[in-house]
Amino acid sequence: MPFKNTVGSFGQLRPHPGSDRKLAAPTATFSCWLAPQPSCSAHRLMPGISPSRSLESTLPRNRTVTLIQSALTKTLDLKSIRISTYKKNGGREPPTRAMPSDQCQFDNVRLLAFDLDGTLIDSKLDLALSVNATLERMGREPLSQERIFGYVGQGAPRLIEQALGRATPEECQEGLEHFLAYYREHMLDNTVTYPGVREGLEALKGIPMAVLTNKPVRFSQQIIEGLGLARFFRVVYGGNSFETKKPDPQGMNVLLRDFGAAPRDAMLVGDSEVDVQTARNAGTWCCCVTYGLGRERLAEYPPDLLVESLTELAGLLDAQADNFQRR
Repeated sequence: MPFKNTVGSFGQLRPHPGSDRKLAAPTATFSCWLAPQPSCSAHRLMPGISPSRSLESTLPRNRTVTLIQSALTKTLDLKSIRISTYKKNGGREPPTRAMPSDQCQFDNVRLLAFDLDGTLIDSKLDLALSVNATLERMGREPLSQERIFGYVGQGAPRLIEQALGRATPEECQEGLEHFLAYYREHMLDNTVTYPGVREGLEALKGIPMAVLTNKPVRFSQQIIEGLGLARFFRVVYGGNSFETKKPDPQGMNVLLRDFGAAPRDAMLVGDSEVDVQTARNAGTWCCCVTYGLGRERLAEYPPDLLVESLTELAGLLDAQADNFQRR
């Protein structure tokens, strides 16, 4: 399904629920890719636990609650996550950010925003090959693919800056231009969806879904179309859709406005600390996958929910999709 390129402006950004921080109301131009579907209408919000509230404040007195504690290994095998219990008056503090074991906390989710690289698509090889082609063009030594993988997630300009190391702004611009030109021709050479992505999106399609990535929006749209995923998403926002990129909440706030959703009614699904920080900054829930590019830092930035596959997330949210068909 083709997307429609749309240009518009955004208004007041909403701060994190419960915060007294006031955000300016910038006026700026943004571009995105919209699927040709009717505009979503506002829905009555279901009651639920806001992610802005502390976990401890939601625990009844003297109740023992099972928490999943974030003791993630480098490989993030779910079997390595320790299960512990916490009694509110037992004298032991809970984890700083425990991942809730009770999925009822997510019963009000009616908007899903997905990261792209490392979450929906395995694009790391094409990215690494494009970076090394750029370095060769500029007379630089190639980098190991593993090293380049660690640079992915903050947008193409930052990727090239890190790959070049010590370089002038002019060299970074030259490198970026060559990288984008090369990647445009090779971005689907080896890129595929991760196992379970298609099945998970199919199971979740009753809930409105969007893509929020730091990859350039046109490349993102072409990859999504090329892999046959376009039918699942109402809108695709990229790294050049706004003045700022993730982890700034600007893109997520625009999605909340677009879909008429409150922060506690939305979930950002990603793979790295950038996605966790984005969700925290926007006041939304965050789910991370264990197979992505940014899994090493999830122990430091634990999400609200951790899944091995999008089919697992669908299992938690399928009641909403089946019962409400929020379109």
